[in-house]
Amino acid sequence: MILEIEPKGRASMQLNTEKMIAEKEGGIGWMTFNQPERRNAISQEMREAILIILDDFELDPSVRVIVMKGAGDKAFVSGSDISRSEKGEATPTELERQSRLSDMVQKRYLTLAKPLIAMINGYCLGGGVATALYADLRIASDNAQFGIPAARLGNAYNWHYTRMLVDAVGPAWAKDILITARRYTAEQALAMGLIHQVAKVNMLESTVRGIAAAISDNAPLSVIAAKAMIDEAIKDQGARDMDKVVELRKRCLESTDFAEGRRAFNEKRKPQWTGT
Repeated sequence: MILEIEPKGRASMQLNTEKMIAEKEGGIGWMTFNQPERRNAISQEMREAILIILDDFELDPSVRVIVMKGAGDKAFVSGSDISRSEKGEATPTELERQSRLSDMVQKRYLTLAKPLIAMINGYCLGGGVATALYADLRIASDNAQFGIPAARLGNAYNWHYTRMLVDAVGPAWAKDILITARRYTAEQALAMGLIHQVAKVNMLESTVRGIAAAISDNAPLSVIAAKAMIDEAIKDQGARDMDKVVELRKRCLESTDFAEGRRAFNEKRKPQWTGT
């Protein structure tokens, strides 16, 4: 089934699955993992749709911030959907394709210029933690649970995901998470730095909307520059793209939004950003 989203003034977005939902509202692009019967485990067709959705949101100037969430009230994402592999139905060719597609999704998250928020309700396990770590901000409900059970499955967590985990919580907590393979509450996740904020479950969406609105109210080029500069700052020194950093700041200083921001400040009014 082809699902179409028709934002004003843009061609429709076509997805090849109902297991991903894309919506646009008030400067926010909502991306929903929609497989609640499997606790929103991410399948191959969902990965294909993620690439389409993120590309569309990135190119649409009306989208200032992206929020990803899980459908239903049981889980954000519980990892990868390996049902075909468990049944022995996946061929070697298909497994290779799955690996390539996973790499493409990983790279797309990492190159996303716009800010990304993870709205986490219920289970966030294994690959779900990895998915959440791609977000710039992670907001969880007070009933959320976190864990990476790789050690209980005889597996080793992906190197890239391990690096992201260490960057988020530090080596001490990363060892606790990976070696014990235990579950953590939202408050424990907050204390270790895995998430940024905890909200009561009935206040989670309104909390996320408030944060997204605060981001949307800021100059788009400034937000993009801040995110990119921080991402460069946490890289090893030799891997930093300082030309990119200089260009991002130059772009802000030469933008019409910079002039608008100064005018609005002097005139004591809300600025009208154009992203140019």
